[in-house]
Amino acid sequence: MEFEVNKSIFLQIADIMLSMIIRKQWKEDERIPSVRDLAVELEVNPNTVMRAYTHLQESEIIYNKRGVGYFVEKNGCAKAKGLKKAEFLTQDLPQIFDKMDVLDMSIDEIVELFNNRKS
Repeated sequence: MEFEVNKSIFLQIADIMLSMIIRKQWKEDERIPSVRDLAVELEVNPNTVMRAYTHLQESEIIYNKRGVGYFVEKNGCAKAKGLKKAEFLTQDLPQIFDKMDVLDMSIDEIVELFNNRKS
């Protein structure tokens, strides 16, 4: 797997996991792959994957059943969306606004493009 250089690998793995949860490929109260299995799949060190699991566990998106494995929390999807939304609003959107300013684009142009993509 190819990882970006400007973001920690464990955070990129957490992003992949969040995407799986948001897209309901990993459902709430469903067991997710073990740390070792995901490490093999992504071709990374299990310690790096464990850091992603710990991060998502601290964010109350996944939980550990000792001796059984990791599972998605009951409200894991909503919390995952909230985490990604906050990241988008604080990191991505300001960069988009800066580019819009440089390109002299209005919000109306963006709204029109957004509405047309749904058609």
